[in-house]
Amino acid sequence: MLFHTSGGVSWLVVFLGNPGPRYEGTRHNAGFMAGDALAKKLGVAVNRARFKALTGQAAVGGEQLLLMKPQTFMNLSGEAAAQAARFYKLPPERVLVVSDEISLPLGRLRIRRSGSAGGHNGLKSLIACLGTDQFPRIRIGVGAPPHPDYDMADWVLSSFKNQDAEDMAAAARRAADAVVCYITEGADAAMNKYNNK
Repeated sequence: MLFHTSGGVSWLVVFLGNPGPRYEGTRHNAGFMAGDALAKKLGVAVNRARFKALTGQAAVGGEQLLLMKPQTFMNLSGEAAAQAARFYKLPPERVLVVSDEISLPLGRLRIRRSGSAGGHNGLKSLIACLGTDQFPRIRIGVGAPPHPDYDMADWVLSSFKNQDAEDMAAAARRAADAVVCYITEGADAAMNKYNNK
């Protein structure tokens, strides 16, 4: 299948998080952490303001990637992604989303070709704005709250401490590798390699 894309972008990689210093290093910003790790790995900066997001372009295995960190806050992330997808005429299967996931143990990755939002407001916004849930995603486990009564908003906006912070940094680097694997080797290879680790 041929893609005629303006500016030659063949993949949109959307890293979910909340903008601003207050949210740095929080569980909900695991996606941003993976974006920073991938930008570092590829030697690019994700700092150009476009599509309500900070963006950067990179080439991987003959594919042109637009890396994106939406600046709309989590529950409106889809606005940024949908604008860019429309601009580059990318189908949903070429919009790869990286987000945090409380139902996975800290640092565990789960890659899927599609699926529901699973209660994640960023994914809900993407599904609403793209008009489909048929886009790939890499979810990074940030662990569940320590007890059932814990306020979910407080939990996802809490920071990683000590060993958790180190484990999370390693998971962000693994998620960055998983993005490259998904794009260069395909979904099955990426799932086989990263879903069980």
